[in-house]
Amino acid sequence: MMERLDPRIDSWKLALERLRSAQSADFAEAGRLVAEIARMSTDTMLRQAAEQALPVLRQAIDNHDHGVTLAAQRRLAVVLEVVHDLTAPRFGRRNAMPKQLSTEDRARKLLGLPLSVQLTCEDINQAYRRAAKGMHPDRGGSTQAFIDLAAARDVLIHPGAHKDA
Repeated sequence: MMERLDPRIDSWKLALERLRSAQSADFAEAGRLVAEIARMSTDTMLRQAAEQALPVLRQAIDNHDHGVTLAAQRRLAVVLEVVHDLTAPRFGRRNAMPKQLSTEDRARKLLGLPLSVQLTCEDINQAYRRAAKGMHPDRGGSTQAFIDLAAARDVLIHPGAHKDA
């Protein structure tokens, strides 16, 4: 079962969706709801989105300026989008650090080579030449990127000479 950051988030989501889909927006009610979210939310991003939306929503109350109402609707949509992101199902392990690539895998990725295929020296050299064309300093590339390409080629051609970092 998915763990929620805030028990009120589902009710906020429903209220925001109702306000967003209404024919004529009730910015006074939207302002009250967003103020509650800004005050009570435990999620930093949601709280910041609500705090940024609040002045525009308050300005839109009884304001017939089309630009102000559009801005208020956009701010309300941003808050709703953050709520949707928080309530969307997550797959896999949350907050898990991505797997660190080995030195050889980083070199393959840099040269645009597949990770699981046996490579010949000719495959490595062709990939190096192809990548070096765009990275060469004479062609507008950076010197460091070109040096990194050469190091990646060396790692793949002489795999035993380099240790994983």
